[in-house]
Amino acid sequence: MLKTLILSLSLMLISSNAMAEMKLMTIAGGCFWCMQPVFESEEGVKKVTAGYGGGTSANPNYENIGDHYELAQVEYDPAKIGYEELLKVYFYNIDAFDAGGQFYDRGHQYQTVIFYHDDEQKKLAEKVKAELEKQKGKKIATQILPYKNFYPAEDYHQDYYKKNPERFEAYHEGSGRDEKLKAIWAK
Repeated sequence: MLKTLILSLSLMLISSNAMAEMKLMTIAGGCFWCMQPVFESEEGVKKVTAGYGGGTSANPNYENIGDHYELAQVEYDPAKIGYEELLKVYFYNIDAFDAGGQFYDRGHQYQTVIFYHDDEQKKLAEKVKAELEKQKGKKIATQILPYKNFYPAEDYHQDYYKKNPERFEAYHEGSGRDEKLKAIWAK
């Protein structure tokens, strides 16, 4: 009996510690629909939420985003995937050299930004950005800013690629995203 109780308490403690270890990555990569499938396919990513953030205007939503960006907030297990690895996934899925938006989505809300949650994330974001600038021989437009806020997008935006696969595919293909990314990041 005592042995079973100790085992149960140990499992609860392990489970509790595992939950406490989850971390957040918050990024703007153009259309948040396109960021969700990229990160959800990564081992160690628990959840990706589409949303708005980084601005000051009250109650952002899809029709009135104000000065916010379209964001993806990635909840991940650092024991399974590191922040630096997630940064590389991020950069290889955006046009980091475009300051005006992403693909055919133009304007402030579609610009690329890494919102760091702590000094370690800031340091790693700056490191990866500098390495990619050196590799490509040009300046990356992606900003690195302190995390401010995050407002989840409306339910119909969450996992849009799963809920509306035909519309998502038409949008994704029509944007030219895949072809441009291949051209940008080809070695």
